[in-house]
Amino acid sequence: MTLRKSLVASAVLAATLGLTGCGGSSDSSDNTTPEQPTNNPPTGISFLDESSVKDDVVGDEVGALSATDDADSGFTYTLSADEARFEIVDGNTLKLKDGIALNYEQQTEVSVNIKVTDAGGLSYEDELTVTVADVAPEAGVNLYEFDSKLGSGSSVSYTGQIARHALSAEIKNYIGQLTGDFVTTNSLTGDAVKAQLMALWGDYEAIKDGSLNFADGIETKQNSFAQISSSGKELSGKVAGADAAKMHKDWLAAGSFVGWSEFGAEAATPEGLVFHYFDLLAANIDKYNAGELLVDPAGNQITKLYITETGLDLNQLIQKHTLGALMFSQGTDDYLDEGLTTDNIVAQKDGGLYTTLEHQFDEGFGYFGAARNYLEYSDDEIAGKGGRDGFANGYNDYDSNGQIDLAAEYNWGNSTNAAKRDRGATVTTDFTAAAMNAFIAGRKIINDNVGSELSDAQMDELLAHRDIAVANWEKAVAATVVHYINDTMADLDEISDGDYSADNFADLAKHFGEMKGFALNFQFSPFSPFNDDANAGKFAELHALFGDAPVTGDADAIAAYKADLETARDLMQQVYGFNAENVANW
Repeated sequence: MTLRKSLVASAVLAATLGLTGCGGSSDSSDNTTPEQPTNNPPTGISFLDESSVKDDVVGDEVGALSATDDADSGFTYTLSADEARFEIVDGNTLKLKDGIALNYEQQTEVSVNIKVTDAGGLSYEDELTVTVADVAPEAGVNLYEFDSKLGSGSSVSYTGQIARHALSAEIKNYIGQLTGDFVTTNSLTGDAVKAQLMALWGDYEAIKDGSLNFADGIETKQNSFAQISSSGKELSGKVAGADAAKMHKDWLAAGSFVGWSEFGAEAATPEGLVFHYFDLLAANIDKYNAGELLVDPAGNQITKLYITETGLDLNQLIQKHTLGALMFSQGTDDYLDEGLTTDNIVAQKDGGLYTTLEHQFDEGFGYFGAARNYLEYSDDEIAGKGGRDGFANGYNDYDSNGQIDLAAEYNWGNSTNAAKRDRGATVTTDFTAAAMNAFIAGRKIINDNVGSELSDAQMDELLAHRDIAVANWEKAVAATVVHYINDTMADLDEISDGDYSADNFADLAKHFGEMKGFALNFQFSPFSPFNDDANAGKFAELHALFGDAPVTGDADAIAAYKADLETARDLMQQVYGFNAENVANW
């Protein structure tokens, strides 16, 4: 006999309710409702196994979570909305967010608040501890070191880039000495100062055997520019426009270079702006030597002759513009763009230890400026703001030979800015680890495949690492611009009543110079978000808001300028997707 489903269901229902087969009612003592189980909230959260992450590994997984409850399933784990470091994936696994790492040198453990909710909607919160496991330095893993596949020794080489970092540092050191007293004591004229700067900028043969004055007090392996790199390492040869190879814009064409309006007698090009700054500096010195006082708008005497009466700190403007028009331009728009289409089969030159592709990638990395063991530093140490002996000044003798190798053991340029912004972030960022891990991972792909061309999949992976590296490089610069917008606005508050000191004016000039100089950088990278269609015109808008000098007029004019800077800051937040708290507090 076959029963219909409806009859079976009725029979089950009748049995469940205790009904008699003939339809009579049962005794009332049998008609009780079963007691429903009580749902209790969870009482604990723990890790099933692992509860640690590895030092400086971006996006590392901590481990799976477990809850103590009267049920064994149906749990939902969540983190607070403002948790910037961790995320929950696959339902119950805690991991670091993409782009975030923890640094053992900075902290050996961190706490994270986690909430578990059971299927009945009851929840429990607890604070768990995640330990940071120290990882020994290893070539190709957390050190930018790679053995040659073409001979015996290292395949890493980028001494030319370090020589240019050193030249820029020497220019900054030289200009920084130019007080009125120094100029008088050394009988310097404007022409003499400009001649020295032009030699450092464009005549390597004339200065290559000179001392590295910027490194005074450091026991360095190299004691001259020639000992870093033997010849032909002028800054002038590599600045955007002077080196037209592989550039995404013709920097010599009218209107290509954006962000500055007055060039004096010089060409309106990236290098022309450097020369214009040199001219302004020479004019300041000549004016001082002629007995004319240099004064700020409040009538205070300017004794630092690299500061103009309009509030330009020429030393900061020159250095920061060079970091963009040369280092960032060459790194991103040359070596890490078309440079990655080069040969990876044979040595770049007879007897060489690296292929052309290896060397191109190294040269791009060299312009970022990180020491080979960058991941062994804390952010404080990279920034030169304290830390362990042997690291606290931003360099480290990791081969223990008693000297600092400027080509491997010293942190230069934008690599230090990345650490400064990470250490100053209210909501965690990790530009340092994200950039360095990507540089190492990309270089490893190239090194692992020396002797053959990269497959399409390998090239895609390499370019993905390149994109992460240059994006975090640029974000570090962009965050630094935001930092100096904030500093400039604070300086404007100090001078708004018209009664301020020479030091107040010098601070304003310095911070404006860093803000403006760094902000010129973005146009030099083909990967910049300012190139996106959605951001068309915003780079020019940013610089129109900044102007070519800080506003130092009456209180109303200063208030209006501060409003422009706030608009510029909002623009930076939008273009780079920065956290609002960081933008306000960097």
